[in-house]
Amino acid sequence: MVGDKKSGISGKTFTVQGFGNVGYWASKFIHKDGGIVTHIIERDAAIYKAKGFDVAHVKEYMNNNKGSLIGYKDCDEIETENPLSYLEREVQYLIPAAVEKVINKGNAHNLKCNAVFEGANGPTTFAGEEILLKRGIIVSPDLLTNGGGVTCSYFEWLKNLEHISPGKMSKKYE
Repeated sequence: MVGDKKSGISGKTFTVQGFGNVGYWASKFIHKDGGIVTHIIERDAAIYKAKGFDVAHVKEYMNNNKGSLIGYKDCDEIETENPLSYLEREVQYLIPAAVEKVINKGNAHNLKCNAVFEGANGPTTFAGEEILLKRGIIVSPDLLTNGGGVTCSYFEWLKNLEHISPGKMSKKYE
C-alpha cells in the first residue's frame, strides 16, 4: 500500500477505470481538488502518466477518437494488450467506474492501493471485497460512493424489466 497519511486528496494518486460519465466527472473533481489521476483504464487501452493527466485533454481526445484511448500521445505508457492489468499498478486510490465484477478473487490479492471507491454498479465481487478487507484495503461501496448514479441505474433497470416507456413511471405514480 502506498501512503501519505495527510487528510484530503491534494497530492494523492488515483487510478480511474472507465472514463465515461462517472469516471470522467470523478477525475475532473479529483483534478480540481489537487488529486493526481495517474492511470486511466478504458476498454481498449490503459494510459499512465507519473505527473498526472489533464483530464479535460484526455476526454477531448476520446471524444475525437470514437471513445478510444488508442494512440494517445501525452502519456508515459500505454497498454493495449491487457488494459485491466493497470488495476494492479501501485496507486493510493482506485476508482472502478465502469465494469461490474472487475475486482474479484482473481485480482484482489494483487491490488496495490489504500482504498477502492466504487463508481460503477457492483464492480467488486463479494470474494474480492473479503480479500481486500483482510488486506486492510478500505472499500467504499457503490451505493455510498455513487448513490445518485446507482439509484438512476436501478430505475432504468426497473423500467426495462417492466417494459415501461420513458415518462410512464412518473405518470403512473402521479
